[in-house]
Amino acid sequence: MTDKPSPAAEAAAAGIASPFSGVPIEITVCVGRARPLIRDLLALGRDAVLTLDRRVDDPVELYIGERLIARGQLEETEGAAQGQLAVRLTEVADLRDGLR
Repeated sequence: MTDKPSPAAEAAAAGIASPFSGVPIEITVCVGRARPLIRDLLALGRDAVLTLDRRVDDPVELYIGERLIARGQLEETEGAAQGQLAVRLTEVADLRDGLR
């Protein structure tokens, strides 16, 4: 991962439009994983706590499909969208080879 802008970001900054620039894409943010036993999973109910393999201050990972594209820190937005969850990117993958 690098902090260098991607070719798409450089093209956008230069005012070069891509035919796909208006197509929405889904990004998944992974905050952690849990591996409970099936019997423990079946016993979960309201107000149960499922412990993840990460700490609150650990970076989250952003994926498009199975491809890791970035890492960042969870934040709460301010202003008109106050209270909404957001991700501040700290590392961005070099996507020059396309999304695989």
